[in-house]
This record gives sequence, C-alpha cells and structure tokens, in this order.
Amino acid sequence: MAAKLNFDLVSPERLIRSGAVHMVVVPGTEGDFGVLAGHAPFMSTIRPGELAVYAEANGPAERIAISGGFAEVNEKGLTILAESATPVTAH
Repeated sequence: MAAKLNFDLVSPERLIRSGAVHMVVVPGTEGDFGVLAGHAPFMSTIRPGELAVYAEANGPAERIAISGGFAEVNEKGLTILAESATPVTAH
C-alpha cells in the first residue's frame, strides 16, 4: 500500500478536515500543484478556487471551495490555512 499524506484544512473558525489521504491538488497563486506523501517541504499562497482531495489513488475527488490562504508542506504532511472553505456539492 502506498504511503498516505497527513492533511489538515483549517479555517479561522475551526478545523475543517484532518486525516490521511492519497493526494491533494491545491490552487496555488503560481498554478495548481499536487501533494503526495514524501513531497519536498515548501510554502505557497493559495488563490480562490477548489481543493481536490483524493482519499484513494483511484477514487473520486472530494472538492472543497476555498477563498485563498496559505499551504505548507513539511515532514508532517500538508496544512492549509484557508480564509474560508465550503464543500462543493454535485448538482
């Protein structure tokens, strides 16, 4: 089994999501970037858009609309500090 990425999504009000996932695609200000377990450490600002959170390698993405913020990748995983975050529902 492939290693999992520890992912935390935090807004000013609360912890929105926390747990192990396969991958997260983040709308960075310089372009979208994907984060898997073992990713090199870095920080980025986030533009308004959608996070795509993949719990499993071949599974569907959970989409979460965010209005901006910061992303930090370190040895512990990915932490996103979002100005606001709202789950996107399918129509």
